[in-house]
Amino acid sequence: MAELIYYCGTMDSGKSTLALQTAHNHQSRGRTGLIFTNNDRAGIGVISSRLGLSSPAIEVTPLMDLHKLVVDQLSMGERIDYIICDEAQFYESEQIDQLARIVDGLSIDVFAFGILADFRTKLFPGSARLVELADRVNTLQVEALCWCGSRATHNARTVGGVMVVEGEQVVVGDVSTGADVAYEVLCRRHHMRQVTARVSGAAHTSSLPLPFKE
Repeated sequence: MAELIYYCGTMDSGKSTLALQTAHNHQSRGRTGLIFTNNDRAGIGVISSRLGLSSPAIEVTPLMDLHKLVVDQLSMGERIDYIICDEAQFYESEQIDQLARIVDGLSIDVFAFGILADFRTKLFPGSARLVELADRVNTLQVEALCWCGSRATHNARTVGGVMVVEGEQVVVGDVSTGADVAYEVLCRRHHMRQVTARVSGAAHTSSLPLPFKE
């Protein structure tokens, strides 16, 4: 039986690396599949890992019908044994339904990879629908770490180096502190207190207590 499997974690937990490794494992056994992505930091039509790995991919746009795309390719005689979906949190809810139809109606395994919650700790629509429909939801075993050394469970967005908790849900940024819009992983305690690595460094050089948001 084909399955819809969702692998989720925070940033820096190796999602894209695992997606690329999964594709490699299938390809090395002579299997043929499709790789989808959306809003990858490396640009349009590519899936990339922070370890330096990358692969061409089909860019998922909001109006793309994934089920129709797969059916059309099968109708042209293409072989599709599996589908990899990276950055699945950015897919539309309807597109997750389409992935489920691919699994159930076409008996093709779908492996989705993504982030559960945004910088506001709210579930992405794509991730929420995957949790509702997936045959299995697996938390990635590679633990990202907060600056304090604890397990990172939340994603933080900074603008100009300052952590923000309001704004558009999807804004593609960088993980480097030099970027205007950047992202950082934090443990829940420091996310709630809005204590990023930068704030922590400033606090440690003064006598002031760490900031806490009531």
